[in-house]
Amino acid sequence: MQTRTNKPARNAHVAGDVAVDLYPFIRTYNDGRVERFLTSSYVPASEDARGGVATRDVVIDRHNGVSARLFLPSAGAATAGGRRMPILVYFHGGSFCTESAFCRTYNSYVRSLASRARALVVSVEYRLAPENPIPAAYDDAWAAFRWVESLSDPWLAEHGDRSRTFVAGDSAGGNIAYHTVARPSRENGDDGSIEGLIMLQPFFWGTERLPSEMVWDGVSVLPASGVDRLWPFVTAGQADNDDHRIDPTDDEIASLSCRRVLMAVAGRDTLRDRGLRLAARMPGDVDVTLVESEGEDHGFHLYSPLRATSKKLMESIVQFINKPSPPAPPLRCPETILSELQEWSSYGGMPTRSCKAIFFDSRLDKKSKTGPSSDGTTVVNASLTIGRRRKASKTSYAISFGKTRAYSYSGIAAGNNQCQHPSRGGVLW
Repeated sequence: MQTRTNKPARNAHVAGDVAVDLYPFIRTYNDGRVERFLTSSYVPASEDARGGVATRDVVIDRHNGVSARLFLPSAGAATAGGRRMPILVYFHGGSFCTESAFCRTYNSYVRSLASRARALVVSVEYRLAPENPIPAAYDDAWAAFRWVESLSDPWLAEHGDRSRTFVAGDSAGGNIAYHTVARPSRENGDDGSIEGLIMLQPFFWGTERLPSEMVWDGVSVLPASGVDRLWPFVTAGQADNDDHRIDPTDDEIASLSCRRVLMAVAGRDTLRDRGLRLAARMPGDVDVTLVESEGEDHGFHLYSPLRATSKKLMESIVQFINKPSPPAPPLRCPETILSELQEWSSYGGMPTRSCKAIFFDSRLDKKSKTGPSSDGTTVVNASLTIGRRRKASKTSYAISFGKTRAYSYSGIAAGNNQCQHPSRGGVLW
């Protein structure tokens, strides 16, 4: 296995040679050369379980060059009580055109994830654009998923629990994970094998501007103007930003073949509102957990793993895989929440499906019916009916982790495909 490090000699190019400049990710030149900036050094696999996790590289499709790195936690820690481990298929980010499953950044992150979640992780090495434009990455992801489902590898056959299969990814990898989960219903029907979909600051886009895409301070990782040029580039000019692969249709979202979804967004990320809107459009029979890391930008958890918000995000992922939180009984909704719902309607309307809600947030109105939680956070139990005036039939809840807020809900479906967000503490739809 080899990492992708295509670095031309320094000072070899002048400005007039540049064909496409998508710094800090990639730059291509008129003579066909490619310069990738966002890449880290190659790290070899090791089966000696350093740090409690053994790694091994496998070839999935020799013809297309699809491969993967397997991460296996030590048996004693991972299979307590004789249980098999959940299987997590992971797709790295990098704007579809850079980074690698074998690089130091993702080797470290996925190793930590496997150890913390006690999961057998398959980190997929898929083909990159522009040499291999979309849909190559989608095809490689599907080939890897089918290989995992076959349990043909001895680690998967001996340690993996196929009934607890999760598909995950960050940034472009989050988009790939989404399409991998959406594909079974189109290919051969949903056999119920996918337990959960995990998307960390996923890449989705469109032709209209959402609020988080209208503000750029010159420092954020992803300016909207740069994101506008990404999809045409990675599809070799065959698709524009109205493509359903980055702006999914309602029918496709409704066909997702998984039982649960975790959506993680970052407060300062240009892609934030895309993730929120996709989470709000999930079908009513899918349980959705939403985690927002306030004050953070795109990819923060990869490059600052020791930061408190990164640790809280990791904790949320581990809990999602291993121990979903149950809902609590509803009481009533504080006036602060109701006033914010009216404010959010200015973004184009509210979800039309009735729901119950339970909110945990230390900044809610202290005059509302509240009570202390085990960690000292104010607990507000609320019951809402949004849109139609009828008794709620679904449940949602949210948990505050300091600057990282984890929200979970089920059955929230926005008829106008909108997702609103409060201007201060509270709930998120």
